[in-house]
Amino acid sequence: MGADSKAQEASKDKEAVTEPPPAYEAESGPMVKPFPAPLESCKPPKPAELTADQKSKYDAVLKTVSSWETVPTKAGKNAPTEPITDDERMWLTRECLLRYLRATKWNVSEAQTRLLDTLTWRREYNIKKLTPDYISVENATGKQIIAGYDIHGRPCHYLLPSRQNTEKSDRQVEHLVYMLERDIELMGPNQETIALIINFNETKSGQNASIAQAKETLNILQNHYPERLGRALVINVPWVIWGFFKLITPFIDPLTREKIKFNEDLRKHVPPQQLLNTVGGDVEFKYDHSVYWPTLNAMAAERREAYRQRWVDGGKLVGEFENYLKGENIPSLAQTQVANGDGAAST
Repeated sequence: MGADSKAQEASKDKEAVTEPPPAYEAESGPMVKPFPAPLESCKPPKPAELTADQKSKYDAVLKTVSSWETVPTKAGKNAPTEPITDDERMWLTRECLLRYLRATKWNVSEAQTRLLDTLTWRREYNIKKLTPDYISVENATGKQIIAGYDIHGRPCHYLLPSRQNTEKSDRQVEHLVYMLERDIELMGPNQETIALIINFNETKSGQNASIAQAKETLNILQNHYPERLGRALVINVPWVIWGFFKLITPFIDPLTREKIKFNEDLRKHVPPQQLLNTVGGDVEFKYDHSVYWPTLNAMAAERREAYRQRWVDGGKLVGEFENYLKGENIPSLAQTQVANGDGAAST
């Protein structure tokens, strides 16, 4: 995962936002539902304009991926292939291609290879089998919560190992992948990254991930969700966990390591009005699976369907603009091509 602009981070990290949160359905007692949006003033830093060289490399990747007609069904040489699907073409947005280019330091060939590898992984991993019903048991105790947004408008994704409720299995890692997909669906325009908050308070021996699970998770995050981590905030770290981090550190990309902060004041990173009180914020939150789980999934499904409909309305093009797909009032890729008069997308 690539690094954000340190200068932009530093300027925004200086103070927490103190305005009231956006409206959400009134509840008596503690909050039990996700926040629908970040505070109005919590916005992502404006992305840098592409250089002429970067535009040229983006156009090269776009041309290649637009020509793909089939995708391997599993990794390995001479693997069988099947026709590329609409869902896979929709996944290949302009910003997706740029994330892979940044992750590969603008190496066109490597970016193309990794994009195809991820499409193959998504097929082999069977992302579609990760349904709310299948994952529900893993989140019954609220060991992963998406709640609130940080000062850059990133969804806050809490990992709470002390609430571990299942034996180690593949589904534990699938649970994280499932929640990452929900994070992405809840991102607003101009937002591509998440704020990961890991609270080890009251975590007992055996409740944290195994080394094998940690390595698998890092592989998935770094290879198939590049440029998606904006900040990782790790708090209440016991000595046992310090040892665990030392063991897995060699497997963490150096740019990712720069984004990990230990035992910092979370109010510097997340507005208190959208930060849970268990980690120093002002939000009294109680996890009620019967309310939170269907609400989260309904919210994500609504945004997912709206996103897909806009992709269809825009002409079902590879390289579509994510901001358009997320509902921002901007031209679609097809409209931009018409306006340019040369059939080329504006980058």
